[in-house]
Amino acid sequence: MNRKKIVITGGPGTGKTSIINELKNQDYHCFEEIIRSLTLEAKKEKEDATPISNPIAFVSDPLDFNTRLLNGRLNQFEQALDVEKPLIFFDRGIPDVLAYMSFFNQSYSEDFLNVCLNHKYNHVFLLPPWESIYEIDNERFESFEEAVKIHTFLEAVYIKLGYNIIEVPFGSIQERTHFIINSL
Repeated sequence: MNRKKIVITGGPGTGKTSIINELKNQDYHCFEEIIRSLTLEAKKEKEDATPISNPIAFVSDPLDFNTRLLNGRLNQFEQALDVEKPLIFFDRGIPDVLAYMSFFNQSYSEDFLNVCLNHKYNHVFLLPPWESIYEIDNERFESFEEAVKIHTFLEAVYIKLGYNIIEVPFGSIQERTHFIINSL
């Protein structure tokens, strides 16, 4: 079976999870974002409740955290080989790890880059920052201004890796989901 691996990405609070949930409702196979569970684990390691935008600040070993995140996304990519559906969606892709590391001025090794180069997605849909829907919650600490900057880092990393990015226009969840499916 010819399977297409499709990334839905964008800065925090752009509607990725809502679109993933709508795709699931339409019986598409979707891999959920794993950063939230890792961030919650990291917060438990930190003693005080000081809000910090970078989940890496919660852990004693940022490289270990990023390695676990990269490996989690790599695991999702490899699990997709066993999915018996033609379209497989990912709430963020492996390159998102590099984009966030760059945003937070953290260096990464060639190994991180090689994982991205050796595990390519078929399509990348980028959701632009959208201030009217942006909310901070228990696992999202970035300001809207930081979300806009993260967007630029995401776009730059995917372009650097040779992807043709398709930007998803604003609209209802159904309209945005429809746009993605029709673009495929």
